[in-house]
Amino acid sequence: MKKLVLILTIALTLGVTANASAQESIVEVAVGNEDFTTLVTALKAANLVSALQGDGPFTVFAPTNDAFAKIDSKTLNSLLEQKNQKALANILTYHVIPGKITATDVVAALKKGNGMVELKALNGQMLTVLEKDGKIWLKDSNGNFSEITATDVMGSNGVIHVINTVVMPK
Repeated sequence: MKKLVLILTIALTLGVTANASAQESIVEVAVGNEDFTTLVTALKAANLVSALQGDGPFTVFAPTNDAFAKIDSKTLNSLLEQKNQKALANILTYHVIPGKITATDVVAALKKGNGMVELKALNGQMLTVLEKDGKIWLKDSNGNFSEITATDVMGSNGVIHVINTVVMPK
């Protein structure tokens, strides 16, 4: 566990690339980061921008453009269509947890939960956070994994943790 804390501390120090002011909402932080252009497009298509600009606090597991690129382009383009707004909103709200959960909170919860903790997303489904191979991962309800690659990108209404794969609800 000490190794895990050290890794997260280093990630906090070196891995956070966004120079976000705590005065910006998590949406504004995402808009200002070129790695989240697909996420921002999806948030707009799902009509979730105003909700995530609310008071919160929120914890967002934010997929990068590369994470969205892992989804078949035809499927992704279909999800962005108006007729699929509800399905897209379900996927995106699966990436949001009510409350502000920092990397330190995650480490404490993992220690208390013997290396695993479940979180209830805004869409009502569960995400599992676990430590594996010295890294922190999300496991979705389908058994797929996404690595948390950067932590604690702060906004005025919550925190963003960067992930490398889009997690999918059932």
